[in-house]
Amino acid sequence: MGKTASDFFTLQQKEAIKKAVQDAELETSGEIRVHIENKCDGDVLDRAATVFDKLGMINTELRNGVLFYLAVKSQKFAILGDLGINAKVPQGFWESTKNLMLEHFKKGAFTEGLVEGITLAGKELKAWFPYQTDDVNELPDDISFGKD
Repeated sequence: MGKTASDFFTLQQKEAIKKAVQDAELETSGEIRVHIENKCDGDVLDRAATVFDKLGMINTELRNGVLFYLAVKSQKFAILGDLGINAKVPQGFWESTKNLMLEHFKKGAFTEGLVEGITLAGKELKAWFPYQTDDVNELPDDISFGKD
């Protein structure tokens, strides 16, 4: 594993993850972000919430952003949805999505796990927040990285 979080995935893997985000957002007004950093000290959901805020994800018009957060060296990850999407998804949706991703992660298939999770989130976002003709991509599709 590289020294920085941005070294964890190859350029090709980063592009595959970005494409999954773009594909998932094609049919929804929802917004998906992926954030990767090395360490998460403390509760992973608390850290994900801090990152969610720092990335401006609470500023989406319909509050329908979803963050996939990974702390690679700490071996922690979380999926965090904003108020709008959390009010709509079935109970246990994020947990079941996380469990599917974890099966990939256990095999070292981090890209595949992320792509599957992003795809599932996109389908759920599409069901509740379909694409509108005046839709604007409110957040960048690129992966964001922590500094360590």
